[in-house]
Amino acid sequence: MTGTETLIRELADRAELADLVARHSLWIDEGRYDETDALFTEDVVVTSLRGQARGIEELVALARSGHDAYVRTLHNKSNLVVEIDGDTATVRVHDIAVYVLDDATEAIAAAVHRYGARRTGDGWRFDRLDVSPVALTGALDRAL
Repeated sequence: MTGTETLIRELADRAELADLVARHSLWIDEGRYDETDALFTEDVVVTSLRGQARGIEELVALARSGHDAYVRTLHNKSNLVVEIDGDTATVRVHDIAVYVLDDATEAIAAAVHRYGARRTGDGWRFDRLDVSPVALTGALDRAL
């Protein structure tokens, strides 16, 4: 590939990986579990305070065990850092999440998400996710 083709490929890869991060937030916030295979590989490994999941089925069970109890969640990811090495990549993001407990209260969580990704025949997919908590509030009274 020429230098221009290589640059275009890297920019396209970065855009696809950033889109995967954004779609991961929608996946969990909107319960889009039927889209799991569009985000994750079959052999994905996820580690968080809630436990570890290996594979799509365990991942969905882990996500649901932590999020189905909330009225709603809203995850916002920022400070995206992408490192690409051929057909593999790492992505590091800050995640701030609002957990709506009921009509009057919510809690706020902050974490660092570290994704591993690999290029598949269907595009980039996450094959690893490590969630490192930073902070979690108790229930907060809603002002709005």
